[in-house]
Amino acid sequence: MKKKAGLITSFAVITTLLIACGDTEDASLPTEEADGAENNGAETVHDDSYEELASMYQPLGNMEIPEDNPMTDETIELGKTMFFDPRLSGDDSLSCASCHIPALGYGDGKPVFEGFEGVEGPRNTPTIINSGYYTSLFWDGRADSLEAQALGPIESPIEMNQDLDELVVQLAAIDGYVDMFEEAFDDEVTVENIGKALAAFQRTIVIDDTPFDHFLAGDYSALTEEELKGMELFAGDAGCISCHSGPNLSDDSFHNIGMETGDEGRYEVTGDEADKGVFRTPGLYGIAHRSPYMHNGSLETLEEVIDYYDHGGDDHPNKSALMEELNLTEEEKEALHAFLMALSGESPHVDVPALPED
Repeated sequence: MKKKAGLITSFAVITTLLIACGDTEDASLPTEEADGAENNGAETVHDDSYEELASMYQPLGNMEIPEDNPMTDETIELGKTMFFDPRLSGDDSLSCASCHIPALGYGDGKPVFEGFEGVEGPRNTPTIINSGYYTSLFWDGRADSLEAQALGPIESPIEMNQDLDELVVQLAAIDGYVDMFEEAFDDEVTVENIGKALAAFQRTIVIDDTPFDHFLAGDYSALTEEELKGMELFAGDAGCISCHSGPNLSDDSFHNIGMETGDEGRYEVTGDEADKGVFRTPGLYGIAHRSPYMHNGSLETLEEVIDYYDHGGDDHPNKSALMEELNLTEEEKEALHAFLMALSGESPHVDVPALPED
Protein backbone atom coordinates (compact mmCIF):
# COMPACT_ATOMS: atom_id res chain seq x y z
CA MET A 1 0.00 0.00 0.00
CA LYS A 2 1.54 3.29 -1.04
CA LYS A 3 2.50 5.35 2.00
CA LYS A 4 1.80 9.08 2.23
CA ALA A 5 4.62 11.38 3.29
CA GLY A 6 4.38 11.62 7.08
CA LEU A 7 3.66 14.91 8.80
CA ILE A 8 6.16 14.14 11.49
CA THR A 9 8.89 13.42 8.92
CA SER A 10 8.00 16.66 7.18
CA PHE A 11 8.63 18.59 10.38
CA ALA A 12 12.20 17.30 10.53
CA VAL A 13 12.91 17.93 6.85
CA ILE A 14 11.54 21.48 6.87
CA THR A 15 13.38 22.34 10.06
CA THR A 16 16.65 21.04 8.61
CA LEU A 17 16.20 23.11 5.46
CA LEU A 18 15.53 26.23 7.51
CA ILE A 19 18.70 25.75 9.53
CA ALA A 20 20.76 25.13 6.39
CA CYS A 21 19.45 28.32 4.79
CA GLY A 22 20.30 30.27 7.93
CA ASP A 23 23.90 29.11 7.71
CA THR A 24 24.48 29.96 4.03
CA GLU A 25 22.19 32.76 2.90
CA ASP A 26 22.17 35.27 5.75
CA ALA A 27 25.69 35.27 7.17
CA SER A 28 25.40 39.01 7.89
CA LEU A 29 23.05 38.34 10.82
CA PRO A 30 24.65 38.04 14.28
CA THR A 31 24.71 34.42 15.44
CA GLU A 32 22.12 34.82 18.25
CA GLU A 33 19.74 36.75 15.99
CA ALA A 34 20.08 34.14 13.25
CA ASP A 35 19.46 31.32 15.72
CA GLY A 36 16.37 33.11 17.00
CA ALA A 37 15.03 33.62 13.50
CA GLU A 38 15.59 29.94 12.67
CA ASN A 39 13.90 28.75 15.87
CA ASN A 40 10.89 31.03 15.38
CA GLY A 41 10.52 29.83 11.81
CA ALA A 42 10.74 26.20 12.85
CA GLU A 43 8.15 26.73 15.60
CA THR A 44 5.78 28.33 13.10
CA VAL A 45 6.14 25.38 10.74
CA HIS A 46 5.59 22.96 13.61
CA ASP A 47 2.49 24.80 14.83
CA ASP A 48 0.98 24.91 11.35
CA SER A 49 1.58 21.18 10.87
CA TYR A 50 0.19 20.35 14.31
CA GLU A 51 -2.90 22.41 13.57
CA GLU A 52 -3.36 20.51 10.32
CA LEU A 53 -3.09 17.19 12.16
CA ALA A 54 -5.47 18.32 14.91
CA SER A 55 -8.01 19.47 12.28
CA MET A 56 -8.46 15.85 11.20
CA TYR A 57 -10.12 15.13 14.56
CA GLN A 58 -13.04 16.58 16.53
CA PRO A 59 -12.90 17.57 20.21
CA LEU A 60 -15.18 15.56 22.45
CA GLY A 61 -17.27 18.58 23.39
CA ASN A 62 -20.35 18.64 25.58
CA MET A 63 -22.63 15.64 25.91
CA GLU A 64 -26.20 16.10 24.72
CA ILE A 65 -28.59 15.74 27.67
CA PRO A 66 -32.27 14.89 27.03
CA GLU A 67 -34.62 17.69 28.00
CA ASP A 68 -36.84 15.27 29.91
CA ASN A 69 -33.97 13.86 31.97
CA PRO A 70 -31.83 16.71 33.34
CA MET A 71 -28.65 15.86 35.24
CA THR A 72 -29.54 16.68 38.83
CA ASP A 73 -27.55 15.56 41.85
CA GLU A 74 -30.56 13.65 43.14
CA THR A 75 -31.15 11.78 39.89
CA ILE A 76 -27.46 10.88 39.53
CA GLU A 77 -27.25 9.63 43.14
CA LEU A 78 -30.36 7.50 42.68
CA GLY A 79 -28.95 6.05 39.46
CA LYS A 80 -25.61 5.31 41.08
CA THR A 81 -27.30 3.57 44.00
CA MET A 82 -29.36 1.33 41.73
CA PHE A 83 -26.32 0.65 39.53
CA PHE A 84 -24.65 -1.12 42.46
CA ASP A 85 -27.77 -2.77 43.88
CA PRO A 86 -28.12 -6.54 43.19
CA ARG A 87 -31.83 -6.33 44.03
CA LEU A 88 -32.33 -5.14 40.45
CA SER A 89 -31.80 -8.75 39.32
CA GLY A 90 -34.29 -11.59 39.47
CA ASP A 91 -32.49 -13.46 42.26
CA ASP A 92 -30.84 -10.48 44.00
CA SER A 93 -27.38 -11.68 42.91
CA LEU A 94 -26.36 -9.37 40.06
CA SER A 95 -26.09 -5.61 39.80
CA CYS A 96 -25.18 -3.49 36.78
CA ALA A 97 -21.73 -3.23 38.36
CA SER A 98 -21.34 -7.02 38.25
CA CYS A 99 -20.49 -6.67 34.55
CA HIS A 100 -19.56 -2.97 34.41
CA ILE A 101 -16.80 -3.04 37.01
CA PRO A 102 -15.19 0.36 37.63
CA ALA A 103 -11.75 -1.15 38.29
CA LEU A 104 -11.88 -2.91 34.90
CA GLY A 105 -12.76 0.11 32.79
CA TYR A 106 -16.49 -0.51 33.37
CA GLY A 107 -16.26 -3.86 31.60
CA ASP A 108 -15.76 -7.24 33.26
CA GLY A 109 -12.42 -8.42 31.86
CA LYS A 110 -14.02 -11.51 30.29
CA PRO A 111 -14.37 -12.43 26.61
CA VAL A 112 -18.17 -12.62 26.99
CA PHE A 113 -20.37 -11.69 29.93
CA GLU A 114 -21.52 -14.08 32.62
CA GLY A 115 -25.21 -13.57 33.25
CA PHE A 116 -28.10 -14.95 35.29
CA GLU A 117 -27.21 -18.15 37.16
CA GLY A 118 -23.82 -18.22 35.44
CA VAL A 119 -25.16 -18.30 31.87
CA GLU A 120 -22.44 -17.39 29.37
CA GLY A 121 -23.58 -14.55 27.15
CA PRO A 122 -22.93 -14.29 23.42
CA ARG A 123 -20.98 -11.01 23.44
CA ASN A 124 -18.37 -8.98 25.23
CA THR A 125 -19.57 -6.48 27.86
CA PRO A 126 -19.32 -2.97 26.38
CA THR A 127 -17.86 -0.31 28.64
CA ILE A 128 -20.15 2.49 29.77
CA ILE A 129 -17.30 5.03 29.51
CA ASN A 130 -18.53 7.93 27.35
CA SER A 131 -21.69 5.96 26.56
CA GLY A 132 -23.70 9.17 26.77
CA TYR A 133 -22.14 10.27 23.47
CA TYR A 134 -23.61 7.41 21.43
CA THR A 135 -26.78 7.71 19.36
CA SER A 136 -27.38 3.95 19.53
CA LEU A 137 -26.43 1.44 22.19
CA PHE A 138 -25.43 -2.23 22.43
CA TRP A 139 -23.20 -3.96 19.90
CA ASP A 140 -26.16 -4.30 17.54
CA GLY A 141 -27.61 -0.81 18.14
CA ARG A 142 -30.98 -2.07 19.32
CA ALA A 143 -31.45 0.80 21.81
CA ASP A 144 -31.67 4.38 20.59
CA SER A 145 -31.17 6.05 23.98
CA LEU A 146 -29.24 5.46 27.17
CA GLU A 147 -32.56 5.34 29.02
CA ALA A 148 -33.70 2.39 26.88
CA GLN A 149 -30.31 0.71 27.14
CA ALA A 150 -30.32 0.90 30.92
CA LEU A 151 -33.48 -1.19 31.17
CA GLY A 152 -32.51 -3.83 28.60
CA PRO A 153 -30.08 -5.91 30.67
CA ILE A 154 -32.35 -5.80 33.71
CA GLU A 155 -35.19 -7.62 31.94
CA SER A 156 -33.01 -9.83 29.71
CA PRO A 157 -33.49 -13.51 30.71
CA ILE A 158 -29.78 -14.22 30.25
CA GLU A 159 -28.53 -11.11 32.02
CA MET A 160 -30.33 -9.93 35.17
CA ASN A 161 -33.67 -11.67 34.51
CA GLN A 162 -35.89 -9.23 36.37
CA ASP A 163 -39.47 -8.40 35.44
CA LEU A 164 -39.61 -4.60 35.32
CA ASP A 165 -43.11 -4.32 36.79
CA GLU A 166 -42.08 -6.56 39.67
CA LEU A 167 -38.97 -4.43 40.17
CA VAL A 168 -41.17 -1.35 40.58
CA VAL A 169 -43.15 -3.12 43.31
CA GLN A 170 -39.96 -4.30 45.00
CA LEU A 171 -38.29 -0.85 45.04
CA ALA A 172 -41.53 0.85 46.11
CA ALA A 173 -41.50 -1.34 49.21
CA ILE A 174 -38.14 0.11 50.28
CA ASP A 175 -38.62 3.41 52.11
CA GLY A 176 -35.16 4.69 51.18
CA TYR A 177 -35.87 4.27 47.47
CA VAL A 178 -39.32 5.85 47.77
CA ASP A 179 -37.67 8.95 49.25
CA MET A 180 -34.91 8.99 46.61
CA PHE A 181 -37.39 8.79 43.72
CA GLU A 182 -39.44 11.57 45.26
CA GLU A 183 -36.35 13.77 45.59
CA ALA A 184 -35.13 12.98 42.08
CA PHE A 185 -38.36 13.15 40.11
CA ASP A 186 -41.03 14.48 42.45
CA ASP A 187 -42.69 11.21 41.54
CA GLU A 188 -43.03 7.60 42.61
CA VAL A 189 -41.06 4.57 41.48
CA THR A 190 -41.81 3.81 37.82
CA VAL A 191 -40.07 1.85 35.07
CA GLU A 192 -39.44 5.08 33.17
CA ASN A 193 -37.87 6.75 36.20
CA ILE A 194 -35.64 3.73 36.84
CA GLY A 195 -34.29 4.02 33.29
CA LYS A 196 -33.83 7.78 33.58
CA ALA A 197 -31.88 7.58 36.84
CA LEU A 198 -29.58 4.82 35.59
CA ALA A 199 -28.96 6.76 32.37
CA ALA A 200 -28.19 9.96 34.29
CA PHE A 201 -25.55 8.17 36.34
CA GLN A 202 -24.00 6.54 33.28
CA ARG A 203 -23.64 9.97 31.66
CA THR A 204 -21.26 10.94 34.46
CA ILE A 205 -18.79 8.18 33.52
CA VAL A 206 -16.64 10.22 31.16
CA ILE A 207 -13.01 10.35 30.07
CA ASP A 208 -12.25 13.72 28.48
CA ASP A 209 -8.90 14.80 29.90
CA THR A 210 -6.32 12.78 27.98
CA PRO A 211 -3.07 13.92 26.31
CA PHE A 212 -5.03 13.67 23.03
CA ASP A 213 -7.62 16.17 24.33
CA HIS A 214 -4.87 18.54 25.42
CA PHE A 215 -3.30 18.34 21.97
CA LEU A 216 -6.60 19.15 20.25
CA ALA A 217 -6.97 22.12 22.61
CA GLY A 218 -3.66 23.54 21.35
CA ASP A 219 -1.10 22.10 23.76
CA TYR A 220 1.18 20.64 21.10
CA SER A 221 3.63 19.35 23.70
CA ALA A 222 1.00 16.99 25.14
CA LEU A 223 1.89 14.11 22.80
CA THR A 224 5.27 12.49 22.28
CA GLU A 225 6.84 12.12 18.85
CA GLU A 226 5.81 8.46 18.76
CA GLU A 227 2.22 9.28 19.76
CA LEU A 228 2.09 11.97 17.07
CA LYS A 229 3.28 9.46 14.49
CA GLY A 230 0.51 7.11 15.63
CA MET A 231 -2.04 9.91 15.45
CA GLU A 232 -0.94 10.64 11.89
CA LEU A 233 -1.14 6.96 10.91
CA PHE A 234 -4.57 6.66 12.55
CA ALA A 235 -5.93 9.42 10.29
CA GLY A 236 -3.80 8.46 7.29
CA ASP A 237 -2.30 5.21 6.05
CA ALA A 238 -3.81 2.96 8.73
CA GLY A 239 -7.30 4.29 7.92
CA CYS A 240 -8.61 3.87 11.48
CA ILE A 241 -10.45 7.19 11.26
CA SER A 242 -12.68 5.79 8.49
CA CYS A 243 -14.79 4.29 11.30
CA HIS A 244 -13.29 5.70 14.50
CA SER A 245 -14.19 9.28 13.65
CA GLY A 246 -16.24 11.99 15.32
CA PRO A 247 -15.93 13.43 18.82
CA ASN A 248 -16.07 10.06 20.61
CA LEU A 249 -13.83 8.37 18.00
CA SER A 250 -16.80 6.38 16.75
CA ASP A 251 -18.85 7.05 13.63
CA ASP A 252 -21.91 5.72 15.51
CA SER A 253 -22.38 3.34 12.63
CA PHE A 254 -22.06 -0.40 12.02
CA HIS A 255 -19.47 -2.43 10.12
CA ASN A 256 -18.46 -6.01 9.42
CA ILE A 257 -14.73 -6.30 10.12
CA GLY A 258 -14.47 -9.87 8.88
CA MET A 259 -14.83 -11.90 12.08
CA GLU A 260 -16.50 -15.25 11.47
CA THR A 261 -18.13 -15.95 14.82
CA GLY A 262 -21.63 -17.11 13.87
CA ASP A 263 -23.08 -14.00 15.54
CA GLU A 264 -25.30 -12.21 13.00
CA GLY A 265 -24.98 -8.87 14.77
CA ARG A 266 -27.26 -6.05 13.66
CA TYR A 267 -29.08 -8.40 11.28
CA GLU A 268 -30.93 -9.71 14.36
CA VAL A 269 -32.37 -6.21 14.81
CA THR A 270 -33.05 -5.13 11.23
CA GLY A 271 -33.47 -8.37 9.25
CA ASP A 272 -31.45 -6.72 6.48
CA GLU A 273 -29.03 -9.11 4.76
CA ALA A 274 -26.51 -6.26 4.49
CA ASP A 275 -26.35 -6.20 8.30
CA LYS A 276 -25.16 -9.78 8.77
CA GLY A 277 -22.12 -9.84 11.00
CA VAL A 278 -22.26 -6.06 11.38
CA PHE A 279 -21.50 -4.42 14.74
CA ARG A 280 -21.38 -0.90 16.13
CA THR A 281 -18.08 0.97 16.08
CA PRO A 282 -16.96 1.37 19.71
CA GLY A 283 -15.45 4.63 20.88
CA LEU A 284 -11.80 4.55 21.92
CA TYR A 285 -11.61 6.72 25.02
CA GLY A 286 -10.32 4.63 27.94
CA ILE A 287 -9.44 1.75 25.62
CA ALA A 288 -6.41 0.59 27.61
CA HIS A 289 -8.60 -0.05 30.67
CA ARG A 290 -11.07 -2.49 29.13
CA SER A 291 -9.59 -5.58 27.53
CA PRO A 292 -10.40 -7.99 25.97
CA TYR A 293 -11.56 -6.48 22.69
CA MET A 294 -14.05 -7.01 19.84
CA HIS A 295 -17.71 -7.99 20.11
CA ASN A 296 -16.74 -11.53 21.13
CA GLY A 297 -13.77 -10.58 23.30
CA SER A 298 -11.47 -12.71 21.17
CA LEU A 299 -8.47 -10.35 21.17
CA GLU A 300 -6.73 -9.95 24.50
CA THR A 301 -4.39 -7.03 23.82
CA LEU A 302 -4.25 -3.86 21.76
CA GLU A 303 -1.24 -5.33 19.96
CA GLU A 304 -3.47 -8.19 18.78
CA VAL A 305 -6.12 -5.71 17.66
CA ILE A 306 -3.57 -3.77 15.60
CA ASP A 307 -2.27 -7.02 14.05
CA TYR A 308 -5.83 -8.07 13.18
CA TYR A 309 -6.47 -4.86 11.25
CA ASP A 310 -2.99 -4.94 9.74
CA HIS A 311 -3.69 -8.23 7.97
CA GLY A 312 -7.11 -7.03 6.81
CA GLY A 313 -9.28 -9.08 9.17
CA ASP A 314 -10.75 -12.51 8.59
CA ASP A 315 -12.91 -13.66 5.68
CA HIS A 316 -16.57 -13.16 6.61
CA PRO A 317 -18.51 -13.04 3.30
CA ASN A 318 -20.05 -9.69 4.27
CA LYS A 319 -16.75 -8.06 5.25
CA SER A 320 -16.56 -4.32 4.70
CA ALA A 321 -14.55 -3.05 1.75
CA LEU A 322 -12.80 -0.79 4.25
CA MET A 323 -10.95 -3.83 5.60
CA GLU A 324 -7.72 -4.10 3.61
CA GLU A 325 -4.20 -5.25 4.39
CA LEU A 326 -2.15 -2.38 5.75
CA ASN A 327 1.35 -3.90 5.78
CA LEU A 328 2.47 -1.69 8.62
CA THR A 329 6.01 -1.85 9.90
CA GLU A 330 6.69 -2.82 13.51
CA GLU A 331 7.63 0.79 14.21
CA GLU A 332 4.29 1.97 12.81
CA LYS A 333 2.39 -0.59 14.89
CA GLU A 334 4.18 0.62 18.01
CA ALA A 335 3.30 4.21 17.14
CA LEU A 336 -0.38 3.32 16.74
CA HIS A 337 -0.29 1.53 20.07
CA ALA A 338 1.28 4.58 21.70
CA PHE A 339 -1.48 6.81 20.30
CA LEU A 340 -4.20 4.48 21.58
CA MET A 341 -2.62 4.62 25.02
CA ALA A 342 -2.71 8.42 24.82
CA LEU A 343 -6.51 8.16 24.39
CA SER A 344 -6.96 6.17 27.58
CA GLY A 345 -6.69 8.73 30.37
CA GLU A 346 -7.75 7.70 33.86
CA SER A 347 -10.74 5.46 34.38
CA PRO A 348 -13.40 7.39 36.37
CA HIS A 349 -13.51 6.50 40.06
CA VAL A 350 -16.84 5.95 41.80
CA ASP A 351 -17.38 5.40 45.50
CA VAL A 352 -19.81 2.52 46.07
CA PRO A 353 -22.87 3.99 47.81
CA ALA A 354 -24.68 2.63 50.82
CA LEU A 355 -27.81 0.81 49.68
CA PRO A 356 -31.27 1.52 51.19
CA GLU A 357 -32.31 -1.17 53.64
CA ASP A 358 -35.34 -3.36 53.01
